[in-house]
Amino acid sequence: MKTQALLPNDTAGVIQLAEAGEISSAGIVSRTVLQSPEVRVVLFAFDAGQELTAHTNRHRALIQVLDGACEFFFNDRWQKLEAGAFLHMPPGHPHAVRAAFGSFSMLLTLGMGGVPTVAVEL
Repeated sequence: MKTQALLPNDTAGVIQLAEAGEISSAGIVSRTVLQSPEVRVVLFAFDAGQELTAHTNRHRALIQVLDGACEFFFNDRWQKLEAGAFLHMPPGHPHAVRAAFGSFSMLLTLGMGGVPTVAVEL
């Protein structure tokens, strides 16, 4: 069954990320915030000790650590990322993540393809 995103992709909307994430000792919690043909945004919540093992993604990935701290494997080594850190990974870049310092949350944004450039006057 496909889960519905927290925000619709055809209208403007807002959510409170701190309220949308929930920590579970049973496993890593992921919630799709927004899904469209151009972008996918996913909120992750990790409990202490949980991890995603090494993998790659075919899309460009942007990671924002929202709360807490984690160890992130990229550029062939583990690095500590704390709340406020912003990580860019190009397609095909090997990476892993673990909650080595307690629970934490992060926002993953995946570019899903070419996005047309549109000039907008405000």
